[in-house]
Amino acid sequence: MIEGSAPAERGAREPGEANGVTRQRNEREILAAAERVFARHGYRGASLQAIAEQAGLPKSNVLYYMGSKRGLYVRLLERMMERWNALLDDISVEDDPAEVLEAFIRSKMQLSRRHPEGSRLFAAEILGGAPFLQEYLRGELRDWVQARARILEQWAERGLMDPVDPVWLIFLIWSATQHYADFEAQVLGITGRDALSDSDVEEITTFLTRVILKGAGVRSRDAVPAR
Repeated sequence: MIEGSAPAERGAREPGEANGVTRQRNEREILAAAERVFARHGYRGASLQAIAEQAGLPKSNVLYYMGSKRGLYVRLLERMMERWNALLDDISVEDDPAEVLEAFIRSKMQLSRRHPEGSRLFAAEILGGAPFLQEYLRGELRDWVQARARILEQWAERGLMDPVDPVWLIFLIWSATQHYADFEAQVLGITGRDALSDSDVEEITTFLTRVILKGAGVRSRDAVPAR
């Protein structure tokens, strides 16, 4: 556990604290507010007071639920990665790579569309050298990527895709699907749009799916003779 990230007794315990619904609602409001404030001002420029005001709660409640500014910030970053990668958590070599990778691309595109500030927050942390995420990147996330990479390698051995480097493929899917949130101003400026519509996002998703799967030589299990 990150030092200072657990709820602390220094914050005021609100009267309705025993109510689990109240706690969940307040934590949800705090996380949403923090995502906006950190994405707009960065870690150094953000303050717990600004987050509390955005959430409509006393600063003492933010401290009680989140423990510290650092703990809140890291929790947001890790939550974003968990959202992005949840679809691949339970995959196995018996799955169809064409179905899995298309679903992963679609899920990532939708998450970036629904949570653009969280995506930009994560990008800013990485561009800054990931000072708060080194332990996570070198530990939990590295293990996660290596486990998924072994499955992709087994798919290649079974003739279900070309023997591309699986880690580079995961990086490609991450970066391509996050681009439309992280570099939204560039996308909108060049295309002359005020915002991407649902049909735009569907067209982009279809394009990325086709290019990535074709480039990796991914074949549906039904199209490959059983060995």
